[in-house]
Amino acid sequence: MRQLMFDAPGEYVWHDVPDLEMATPEQALVRPVAVACCDLDVAVSEGLLPMAPGHAVGHEGVAEVVAVGDDVTSVKVGDRVIVPFQMNCGTCSACRRGATGSCATLPLMAMYGMAPIAGLDGGGFLADLVSVPYADAMLIPVPEGVDPVTVASLSDNIPDGWRTVGPYQSELAALDPDERRVLVAGRRSIGLYAAAFAAAMGAHVDYVDTDPQRLAVAEKLGATVHDRPKPDRSWERYPITVHTSAEPELLTATLRATWPDGVCTDTGLFIQPVELPLLAMYTRGVRFVTGRVNARTVIPGILESISAGCDLAPAVDRVVHWDDAAQAWPAMTSKTVYTRD
Repeated sequence: MRQLMFDAPGEYVWHDVPDLEMATPEQALVRPVAVACCDLDVAVSEGLLPMAPGHAVGHEGVAEVVAVGDDVTSVKVGDRVIVPFQMNCGTCSACRRGATGSCATLPLMAMYGMAPIAGLDGGGFLADLVSVPYADAMLIPVPEGVDPVTVASLSDNIPDGWRTVGPYQSELAALDPDERRVLVAGRRSIGLYAAAFAAAMGAHVDYVDTDPQRLAVAEKLGATVHDRPKPDRSWERYPITVHTSAEPELLTATLRATWPDGVCTDTGLFIQPVELPLLAMYTRGVRFVTGRVNARTVIPGILESISAGCDLAPAVDRVVHWDDAAQAWPAMTSKTVYTRD
């Protein structure tokens, strides 16, 4: 079978690799049909995130089930499914409490498409087949009528955007209408997804970015857009703030824009230590959330939001044919989806 490999900086090549086989009764084999790039994939392709070459790429996508083990009951051959980027067993204590990104049965950070930082590498989604070790625990059927291209990032980036606002929907709803405000300091797709979910919840969303294309997309998703951060003390206070830029100074400004007892979620990956305004956060009781999303746990609720009318399609910038992936992958600058159709 074929899979796309990161061979060297700027060089992605299709390789012939051994065919996958069924090995356990809990397993499934799936054939990816729509694979999206993650924001981290774009950062790697641009050289902004150091990542050693020599591994299969892709960890977001919709797939078709082609084989299931004897113990699999939740999906069948032919089903279209979302494959979470994190592998999890579904039965350990971490999985039972919803911490599916920290499954105790598998090495920490067991996942697909990011071998250099994975505790266990599941291979890449840009491949003829992908193995899912715990099919009943991991796979989520795609509802009828949902566009695979639109939801190809449900494996990772869409849940990462949702978790910045979704858990606080009841807090927003309890506020006076003019207080239901969300600030998103955006970068790449996660900030756009956060803005889309917040707008769908009825909040006024201020989206800050420097990229004209993303600003235009955020506006389509229902946000009020700003092409530069305001001076630190001119922001209104927001009950919910979101920071996705991985810029320490903008993170500090976002924290300061969070109102007393509000919540600020940061989705960035910081390689170097970052100073936080802890005294100001302590004084106002700001809640600060960081870490990886537990994708498998939140995906079903997100699918309900999408089925109810939350349109994420504008966040997809480009659709590329599967066979052109080797040329398109190193040139990505935004959300790109690779399809076999």
